[in-house]
Amino acid sequence: MKFLDQAKVFVQSGAGGPGCVSFRREKFIEFGGPDGGDGGRGGDIVLECVDGLNTLIDYRYAQHFKAERGHHGMGSDRTGGRGKDTVLRLPRGTQVLADDGETLLADLTTIGQRVVLLEGGDGGAGNVRYKSSTNRAPRRFGPGGPSQEMWIWLRLKLIADAGLIGLPNAGKSTFLAAVSRAKPKIADYPFTTLHPGLGVVRSDDGEFVLADIPGLIEGASDGAGLGTRFLGHVERCGALLHLIDGTQDDVVGAYKTVRAELKAYGHGLAQKKEIVALNKIDALTEDEIEAKRAALAKASRKTVHPISGVAGIGLPPVLRLLRKAADARREREEAAS
Repeated sequence: MKFLDQAKVFVQSGAGGPGCVSFRREKFIEFGGPDGGDGGRGGDIVLECVDGLNTLIDYRYAQHFKAERGHHGMGSDRTGGRGKDTVLRLPRGTQVLADDGETLLADLTTIGQRVVLLEGGDGGAGNVRYKSSTNRAPRRFGPGGPSQEMWIWLRLKLIADAGLIGLPNAGKSTFLAAVSRAKPKIADYPFTTLHPGLGVVRSDDGEFVLADIPGLIEGASDGAGLGTRFLGHVERCGALLHLIDGTQDDVVGAYKTVRAELKAYGHGLAQKKEIVALNKIDALTEDEIEAKRAALAKASRKTVHPISGVAGIGLPPVLRLLRKAADARREREEAAS
């Protein structure tokens, strides 16, 4: 299934059904009077967060969604039927934005969460509603309330406990494949990863979800490379694992480049808990590892973990730190709810 994290769709609720103009006509009843029923209410546009989806591909080809109009009122004081709701089934982590792409209308973060985005129009009044002592045979009726319509943006931000960041070819996909059952595309050229990937990682007696984000380059916040298209997926992460390719000469420059892009992007990414790892140490000598580790530690002011995704070196301590951050994030969410 192709990954799609953004789509624009048109939604329209149902208009209310018109009321009925009817008069009671029965044998032996001389003065029947009005008996027109009310129209039915129009259907709503409902957003529902469901399990089992991780892409918006369903909204790539179907882009217009309209709820059913309310049914007409009928004689014998019968109210018209309510129009059927139209339900947009969306993956967890979907944000619904107005046409301007900035105004947040709904944020679906919990499975089973339902939000009524647009309400259907009210049903129109039948002529029985207009009966009075001075108007015994009214021929008025209500036309029914109007529908509501709008264009909206659906933007998916994958909900993961931790995210992988770094320059292209830093070894993020290899790391994800090594610690989970995910099978991302791995190659020896930059920008192999074109779409975010998720993997469930087991660490000791617990597990957490790890997201692999396409690599950043200098100027990404201004649209260079893949730009910040996929950085939104790490906005919800509890921690970031920053991988630096140890085989390159300037590891400090690589670290600072990504940090600068995180700060330029904003949305609190630069303030998230960061775990720094010097990757691909299987291709380095002991002296090279120590020199680059020390340089990174000085630049980042953090503990630097030498690891190798290919050889499986140094992975358990890093995974424990990530799981600890994931558990802390879940506790905060439970306390908030």
